[in-house]
Amino acid sequence: MKYSILLLVLVGSVALTACERQATPVVVPVAVPGPTGATGTTGATGASASAGATGATGATGSAGLAGAEGAKGEVGAPGYEGAKGDTGASGKSGSTVVVVPK
Repeated sequence: MKYSILLLVLVGSVALTACERQATPVVVPVAVPGPTGATGTTGATGASASAGATGATGATGSAGLAGAEGAKGEVGAPGYEGAKGDTGASGKSGSTVVVVPK
């Protein structure tokens, strides 16, 4: 116990002596504007850049949709008249039938 009190007194005295220090002024240089200097010479031209690598080939696009139905065609011209048929044979003579209503 007596060492802890002694240590506390020692730390307190060091802390108080640190607070009593005199502040020393710090001199900070300040820039003062002067006359403008002469313009410098132009720098050398830079080296040319190398060509870049060729880009990768793109992917194939998707297939397109089916086209719309086409327009209807025009009506065709009338056809030629067909060949005439053979004349039919004469009919057989028959008997006359009379139908009488009731």
